[in-house]
Amino acid sequence: MTTATETLPHGGVVPMPVHFDDLDAMGVLHNSRYAVLVERAIVLWWAARGVSFSGGRPTTPDAFNVVREYSVTFHRPVRGTGQISVHFWLESMGTTSADYRFRVTSADGATVFAEGRRVNVRLDPATMRPAPWTEHGRTLGSELLRG
Repeated sequence: MTTATETLPHGGVVPMPVHFDDLDAMGVLHNSRYAVLVERAIVLWWAARGVSFSGGRPTTPDAFNVVREYSVTFHRPVRGTGQISVHFWLESMGTTSADYRFRVTSADGATVFAEGRRVNVRLDPATMRPAPWTEHGRTLGSELLRG
């Protein structure tokens, strides 16, 4: 069996569990949980590269960012609990923003449940205004850029 990470030409894939409390009354993944799963997958990817929070403080300036836009299109319901995958990549990385695209898929990547867009903006913690990504953040982000 081919895994999603072996077939993707760009971005990252993070396996994510769907728990019982993620489901709605019909036994399918609640629409609000998609954003949470995408958030957690992206955070795990960056944290594995040293960009996270420790003791309530960012480990690097690039960890201090917020979501500016978020949209999702649902194609098929995720039924029940189990493992899914979140495939995400950067369409572009501007001076202060990062334009992500994502797909929520079956664990093997064969079924696309939802896809969407998410834009993050790096902030200066003192002014809470947009601030440029660091060179280190840009280097890491380049790993996610789509061709």
